Amino acid sequence: MTDAAPDPVVPDTKDWTWTLERPCPECGFACAVIRAEALAGEVLSLTDAWPEVLERPDAGVRPEPATWSPLEYACHVRDVCRLFEQRLRLMLAEDDPAFDNWDQDRTAVEARYGEQDPAVVGSELADAAARWAQVLVGVVGDQWERTGRRSDGSRFTVRTLGQYGMHDLAHHLWDVGVARQ
Repeated sequence: MTDAAPDPVVPDTKDWTWTLERPCPECGFACAVIRAEALAGEVLSLTDAWPEVLERPDAGVRPEPATWSPLEYACHVRDVCRLFEQRLRLMLAEDDPAFDNWDQDRTAVEARYGEQDPAVVGSELADAAARWAQVLVGVVGDQWERTGRRSDGSRFTVRTLGQYGMHDLAHHLWDVGVARQ
């Protein structure tokens, strides 16, 4: 007898770019107030709780059938860090690049987030966050205003893409019950 696959998570189809204009009413995070020069430190600050989250005995258990487990959220945050590092590098190397579409829900299923090893995910997440932060540290002057765009037409500068990414990191801490300092 095999275990049944978990219920699918309802895809998140919201356009979260509004978080660049006002604080999130769910998690309370205000990403637009983060100074560009502080973004690298924020990446590290907003990811340093994950190893402890992944040590929870129930890290792989969904709180509700259609809600990701802490492990699944950690996999997503790891992949967000990787994606934002990639997009940042692209924005620094090319003029106004178009980003490839990323279906986070499809990625979660295909990468089998819920079956990954929490210790490995914790290490990979820390590495991905450090790499993204390292690229952010190197951004200077007018580079903060370089642009890029998503496939849905949303446009970002290096600064606003970084701020937008910070909300993602903060919101998922809130999703797993971690209070930000």
